[in-house]
Amino acid sequence: MNFRIKLILTGLLSLFISCGYNAMQTQEEAVFQAWANLESQIQRRSDLIPNLTATVKGAAAMEQETLTQVIQARAEATKVTLTSSDLSNQAKMNEYVASQQALSSSLSRLLVSVENYPELKSLAAFTDLQTQLEGTENRIAVARKDYNEAVAAFNGMIRKFPYSLTNSLLLHLEKKEYFQASEEAQTVPSVEF
Repeated sequence: MNFRIKLILTGLLSLFISCGYNAMQTQEEAVFQAWANLESQIQRRSDLIPNLTATVKGAAAMEQETLTQVIQARAEATKVTLTSSDLSNQAKMNEYVASQQALSSSLSRLLVSVENYPELKSLAAFTDLQTQLEGTENRIAVARKDYNEAVAAFNGMIRKFPYSLTNSLLLHLEKKEYFQASEEAQTVPSVEF
């Protein structure tokens, strides 16, 4: 009898250890960390834009409409925020992605239109800002990829047995949404001079 109780307790303990309770929480934290890293890179881009537009304004009589679009897109992008609890909300995620895509699109138009201003391209301050902005766009792409990988690992874990059982009985963690490009991203932005 004593042996049976020990065997049952050992079995229950091993079942509890392998239920994934801690692992699922660790995976969810990885999603939150990846999201914070992505937000950090997006914030870096938002911080660079005022410097870039000020440099452009000061150096060239450029199309005011393009500059205005960049400034407005930045303002709209910074209005839309997500909290970690919103990562399971598809509508909020879509709104956030759309605002970031609009900002990326307006920046692309700005950088393409700069090609018509050789004196601006020769300014060291502008060249440095442009390089930083391009690097930031690359960092954002990497951060999006890292976030989506963390979401895939987390979503997969909460759906697999026995973790799905632990989640449904104890944790009630929700599936996280991927950072997906908006439908406008499939359309090449038009640049008019």
